[in-house]
Amino acid sequence: MNKIQTPGAPQTILGHPDSLFVLFFTEMWERFSYYGMRALLVLFLVSTASKGGWGWTREEATSLYGWYTGLAYLTPIFGGLIADKLLGTRRSVLLGGFIIAAGHICLFMETKPTFFAGLGLVILGTGLFKPNISAIVGQLYNKSNESLRDAGYTLFYMGVNSGAFFGILLCGYIGEKISWNLGFGLAGVFMILGALQFHLSQGIFGNIGGSPDSNAAAAAAAEDDTPRNVVIDRLIAIGVFSFSTIFFWFAFEQAGGSMTIFAADYTDRALVGTAGMTFKVINSLMTVIPTVILSWLLFKLASHTVSRYPLGNALLVLAIGGIWALVLWMLNREFQMDQSEVPATWFGVLNSFFLVLLAPLFSKMWEKYWNPSGPVKFGVGLVLLGLGFGALAYGANGIPAGAKTAQVSMMFLTLAYLLHTMGELCVSPVGLSYISKLAPARLLGLMFGFWFLNTAIANWLAGKSGSYIDHISATYSMSTFFLIFTLIPIGAGLVLMMLSPWMKKKMHGVH
Repeated sequence: MNKIQTPGAPQTILGHPDSLFVLFFTEMWERFSYYGMRALLVLFLVSTASKGGWGWTREEATSLYGWYTGLAYLTPIFGGLIADKLLGTRRSVLLGGFIIAAGHICLFMETKPTFFAGLGLVILGTGLFKPNISAIVGQLYNKSNESLRDAGYTLFYMGVNSGAFFGILLCGYIGEKISWNLGFGLAGVFMILGALQFHLSQGIFGNIGGSPDSNAAAAAAAEDDTPRNVVIDRLIAIGVFSFSTIFFWFAFEQAGGSMTIFAADYTDRALVGTAGMTFKVINSLMTVIPTVILSWLLFKLASHTVSRYPLGNALLVLAIGGIWALVLWMLNREFQMDQSEVPATWFGVLNSFFLVLLAPLFSKMWEKYWNPSGPVKFGVGLVLLGLGFGALAYGANGIPAGAKTAQVSMMFLTLAYLLHTMGELCVSPVGLSYISKLAPARLLGLMFGFWFLNTAIANWLAGKSGSYIDHISATYSMSTFFLIFTLIPIGAGLVLMMLSPWMKKKMHGVH
């Protein structure tokens, strides 16, 4: 019989409940599948039939990308409602994980009907999975460990980006270098393992995330002493935070569309002389170091939980072992080949790599040196994002209007991803933490769904605006295209910082 752990129990890893790391790895495998497939989507669609693709135009591919990512973040509002009213958050996460896995199996089959069916299943599964696993993280923290909530979400967000890192790296590599359908299929394998390990280890959450009826009394008790006007004001604050993310993600999500095109066609990725070996060494360190960190976290989790959840831990060991096998195979294969250019999909891993490196530094900064209000953090994040696109606009300044190829230095794309990552750390984990603090317990799933609804709008806008890359660069310039994504986020960030005093009143003491 599995032992039940209650929130705030003394079993901790890095000072946090060990149950957080079950969620860390579950979210990691889901993001592995999502970002791994996303890294391939546009490149697969625009590749010619001779290279195994569908030969779509850039406009068609980025438009589908926008619809797909937009819908993937629209369905969480319904997933949050379903969890709050019917299933509870844990069962919603589990069901969503298996639906996502079924979607990836369809994508692997490599026919047009199964491809679109697969996209649809991933969208539906993400709706159930995404808001509810974020809600469970917030429920791990109570009055006894409330001060750890922001740091807990930062650690959880490292799991998000660890999955994105390995998904883009491995699925992108296999899809681009070996076979598109194998890249899509690999994403599904790890989603199945992630869903199974969550199912086998879910006893660690105790009553957290159970059926709505079992949590109703606790939710009501927690809200008895919160005046109605305070609840309304805090919901307004959540609305402003969520709306402001549209300006962030509509630009940030160019990473899967126009920035991928820029990396493939307009960036000088050639490696001459010793540059090829230098890239291999850097790529190896960037790959092995995160794998070692994940293995250490798995060891810490297993040392706490293997006696209670042996099968769940065995599946995690199998999954991490699979990552090690793929990483060593990929690196060995690369060292045996003449490296002539950096793969276009490789740039997508920079965001996740920078985030894993910088997240502890940002967490320490908020804790000890500078911890402004949420609106100021969001505003700083938007400004940093805009500056990243400013670097691309500057780098693209010499590209003639209408040019289909160019040789811009990799430095500008690398700097853009660094600034975007710094901006993301000021917005995404901070926003998730604020929702868990501001939202009434009975509406927690719905409010996370509302957060992702705004992300859905932003993703649709990202695809729609990205589809104009050819038109704007031909009519004006590539630099002008990126300048749009420079000015809009910076303007939104400055407005949000000016709203900070008003927002602090609406939050009624929540910092």
